[in-house]
Amino acid sequence: MALYSYNGPVLEFDKIVSNHWQAQTYATSEAKARSNLTFQFKTKYGKAPRTKITLPGKIVLEGDEQG
Repeated sequence: MALYSYNGPVLEFDKIVSNHWQAQTYATSEAKARSNLTFQFKTKYGKAPRTKITLPGKIVLEGDEQG
């Protein structure tokens, strides 16, 4: 698995709810990392599971975890 990080805006139903949010996750792909980060945001801020959260910024691959 690889470590991915996000540092950027967050949209809720296409409206900005955070100008600058930072988080990291381990995932097997960038798509899975985006999904994990969206879930993290919803959990941290008490959003309903069906809330449309979008991370329009770039997800950065920080490195691979060996082992």
